[in-house]
Amino acid sequence: MLEQLGALATSPWIYVIVGLSVLLDVFLPVLPSGVLVITAATAAAGSAAGAVGDATVHGHAAFPQMFALVMCAATASVLGDMVAYRLAWRGGDRFDRAISRSRRLVAAQEKLGTALVRGGGPLVVVARFAPAGRSVVSLGAGVMHRRVAEFLPWSALAGLTWAAYSVSLGYFGGQWLGATWLGTAVSVFALFAAGAAAGFLMTRPEARAR
Repeated sequence: MLEQLGALATSPWIYVIVGLSVLLDVFLPVLPSGVLVITAATAAAGSAAGAVGDATVHGHAAFPQMFALVMCAATASVLGDMVAYRLAWRGGDRFDRAISRSRRLVAAQEKLGTALVRGGGPLVVVARFAPAGRSVVSLGAGVMHRRVAEFLPWSALAGLTWAAYSVSLGYFGGQWLGATWLGTAVSVFALFAAGAAAGFLMTRPEARAR
């Protein structure tokens, strides 16, 4: 199947699929957008390796595809964030009532507001790696009517950081372990580990407060 993905990775359709998956997972966090980005990067690296035998040339040959995947995933991430942000801004009362039913979401909302006001936007970057953290941050910023100038730059940095990390995992996993399911699995595990660490960083202050 990786061979089929390798062929797809050389097609413009891979960017459409990756872009849609990353854009929509702000509303459907169950979508495996990170896994898809990693698999596409691994397959693209394997495709370049098959076409070019020399490892040094292989790296240069794969770079345009890796760069395009990073830009595609990062752009889709920011677009998804802004769509969620705008929807929450306009439907603030409904989203506010939904958030108020969860203590965890209320606490995350309060932390987000304080962080953005103080310029602590790294919370937005960390949340991008945490499970459903992107959804909480984007919707929370809209519900609280945070200014675009406060949220958008950090959303862009978060999307670019997450995309670069995911594509790098796929690329180097393919380099070291080959374009196999093992290389993909190891890269996906590293992505999940980063998500677990991000989730721990976001919940640790709440645990201390309790």
